[in-house]
Amino acid sequence: MPTLALLHTVATLPAVFQPLVRQALPGWSSFNILDESLLQHTIRDGALSNRTKQRLTQYVFSAADAGADAVVVTCSTLGNAVDRISPITSIPLFRIDQGMANEAVRKAQRIGVLATLPTTLEPTGTIIRNAALADGKDCVVVEKLCEGAFVRLTAGDPATHDAMVIEGFRELASQTDLIVLAQASMAQALKSLDQRQVPCLTSPQLGIAHVAKELAALSA
Repeated sequence: MPTLALLHTVATLPAVFQPLVRQALPGWSSFNILDESLLQHTIRDGALSNRTKQRLTQYVFSAADAGADAVVVTCSTLGNAVDRISPITSIPLFRIDQGMANEAVRKAQRIGVLATLPTTLEPTGTIIRNAALADGKDCVVVEKLCEGAFVRLTAGDPATHDAMVIEGFRELASQTDLIVLAQASMAQALKSLDQRQVPCLTSPQLGIAHVAKELAALSA
């Protein structure tokens, strides 16, 4: 049985992804790697440092050494580093937001990006623009930061985090045809969003579905 490794930077995410992997990849086993410091240091530094990129690379190679046949990085903030590491790995390496980006470009022309971290806005906007370019679409990306929301989440106040995400969503809804939540940690806010305004996408389910499709193609 092949094995998928999931690399997380938020402690609540293994529980989010385990059922998604079981459903989308029934023939695969999986294991989780969690290191919150990768995200914490990026927030502290305001950007991905060379040290953090090096540590992420080590985790990917360590996962392969542990028997992983593919790796998914579930932190969108690390997305640009994932793109740089992918060409030098011996196993498939995925960023969780690719499926969401592909779906957003397929469904909308004016796409809103809602984030709770400034370090996530740039990589998420970039992957959507790249997906549009690859698909030959002329998409407009509008970015919105819910400043302070992530701090509330890590402080154990998910209700305030979700309320701030909802407020940002409503502001962005008037300017766009569709909104993506830039971080997987924002997914729990989706249940409270008023989706009658504009559609909203999150990365976990779409990301794992994309991984499953790509892995099936590689094994065909």
